[in-house]
Amino acid sequence: MTANTPSLEDLRISESARSGRGLRLAGGLVVVIVAAAAIAAAGWRLTHPAAAVVRVEPVVEQMGGRDGPGTVLNASGYVTARRRATVSSKMTGKVREVFVEEGMGVREGQVLARLDDTTPRAYLAVSEAELAAARRGLAETEVRLRESELTLKRTRSLAADGISNEADLDGAQASVDAIAARLVAAREQVAVAEATVALRRTDLDDTTIRAPFSGVAISKDAQPGEMISPVSAGGGFTRTGICTIVDMKSLEIEVEVNESYIGRVSAGQNVEATLDAYPDWRIPARVIAVVPTADRQKATVLVRIGFEKLDPRILPDMGIKVAFLSDAPAPQAAAKPRLIVPRRAVRSAEGQDVVFVVRDGAAVRRVVRLGASEGEMVEVLSGLAAADRVVVEGPPDLADGRKVRAQ
Repeated sequence: MTANTPSLEDLRISESARSGRGLRLAGGLVVVIVAAAAIAAAGWRLTHPAAAVVRVEPVVEQMGGRDGPGTVLNASGYVTARRRATVSSKMTGKVREVFVEEGMGVREGQVLARLDDTTPRAYLAVSEAELAAARRGLAETEVRLRESELTLKRTRSLAADGISNEADLDGAQASVDAIAARLVAAREQVAVAEATVALRRTDLDDTTIRAPFSGVAISKDAQPGEMISPVSAGGGFTRTGICTIVDMKSLEIEVEVNESYIGRVSAGQNVEATLDAYPDWRIPARVIAVVPTADRQKATVLVRIGFEKLDPRILPDMGIKVAFLSDAPAPQAAAKPRLIVPRRAVRSAEGQDVVFVVRDGAAVRRVVRLGASEGEMVEVLSGLAAADRVVVEGPPDLADGRKVRAQ
């Protein structure tokens, strides 16, 4: 009985058990603290996204120059050639020789290439032999006609003397008529043979490709050994041209003007042109014609402009900017500065044109009103100031107020 009686010593916790329980409680508390810190960090990242890296460019302010006195409209376009041709052949054949290279000047009628002429020459030889045979047949028929005419003459003489009868005279006359008919047919056969020979000679001449006009070769499109055809054939393995020739004397400018401003342009109007390759060179020009139709998709009208004087530096397909000039120059005080931004800085949102500017390390959205465009630049009529810096490259989901890091 005494041995099984509980005492206070049985309720005492040992030192080893006490230390183990404390470690478990401390470990659990650390896990809870770390989890809470991770949740707090994730929430902060969701509510405070990292700064987006963007590339910015300043708004350009233009004064004077082409926007100065006398300018009523600015536009951009390209140098084009009115006479430009990809020279091909009239027949399908294998290229044997090519005598033109890029940049080479050519004259009208100059030989540019030759095709394999083996088959056309064989056809021409057969046609010439047929013509020779037809001519020999014609000569034989002419001889027989003369002989039958002499026979008819003698028969008539004998009939007049009573020696020959009427039947002999009729036979001689029939022979003359028959041979005369064969003579007509023989002459027609000779004419047909001559036409065939002329056709075969034309086919042979078509194997020689000549320049249709004087100019400069800007591309070489075929090599010896390749097939060439006036139409595309062979699954893309047949060339459709030998080279492309441009008449450098026919260079002009083509620009597309917004139909809202086409009223400022008229035929004969003076123009000042500037090539993108030579921005400091002002080229005098004049409006040739306003093409009387509009592009309904782009809402533009094509305008043709001719150079007052051509220059070797002007090349086809060069980018060019033009300023349409008024007859009466405006006063200098009337000139206003223009704000120009890159076209890639403009975004579309909810049917409006917007740009993002960088202010105090954050992106600020601005609704803008655009004006005339010049190549990769566009005029901003409202919504920006000259001191602004616009975002030209950045994330597509860039939002108003987001922190940014400008480059």
